[in-house]
Amino acid sequence: MTAVTLRVIGIGPGGPRQITLEAVDAIAETDVFLILDKGERTAELTAARRQMLDAHAAPGHAVVAVADPPRDRNPADYEAEVRRWHAARVDAIDAALVEHLPDGGNAAILVWGDPALYDSTLRITDALAARRGDLTVEVIPGVTSVSALTAAHGIVAHGIGEPMFTTTGRRLSDTPAGADLNQFVMLDSSLAFRETAAPDDLVHWGAYVGTEHQILVSGRVGDVTDEIVARRAEARERLGWIMDVYLLQKRR
Repeated sequence: MTAVTLRVIGIGPGGPRQITLEAVDAIAETDVFLILDKGERTAELTAARRQMLDAHAAPGHAVVAVADPPRDRNPADYEAEVRRWHAARVDAIDAALVEHLPDGGNAAILVWGDPALYDSTLRITDALAARRGDLTVEVIPGVTSVSALTAAHGIVAHGIGEPMFTTTGRRLSDTPAGADLNQFVMLDSSLAFRETAAPDDLVHWGAYVGTEHQILVSGRVGDVTDEIVARRAEARERLGWIMDVYLLQKRR
């Protein structure tokens, strides 16, 4: 049985200078790069990945576009739909490895931010490794959107000795009592803080953090919510996609 190494490489939230030296080395040592292609709406994200490869990959590397299986964004059973979607992704990536590395070798998937934080790639590679006895998975961490956000705003994420809580927009209303001092919120298409935050709470919001499209808004929830809603909608309409994150803090 031929051996295949599959690297999952965190490339940061999008800025070309936010990729780590470890990631640069891993890219230079990889032969085949798998890009999950979501079509025209994320063409700019695919182009950004290709630019990173042009800058850091070895001559002769191959880029393989793997069509991302369709996903129901508003399913009756959210977790069941995600499991079905993940299984379809495992099948697609497995087929690509069989086709492009029939004699073994190494491949990589480039992941926005860090692979451990609200990304499904490692669940998929775990399932793939369980299926294939010839597969070794290597993980290279990346700069997170959370750290890029606080750096862009020039702020500390918490008060002295305070905890931080990371969640999604879907789960923001479920934050346990006492854990809402400093909340990082990701994957929030509805800006759920509008329903959970008090007017005097602080929100530090950023979209496309670290890229040429970066947008930052910070202030009292009661003062800046309308601006965030408007700028988010305008940017998404103009670019066709959006990546945003925010830190919600209780007023001390």
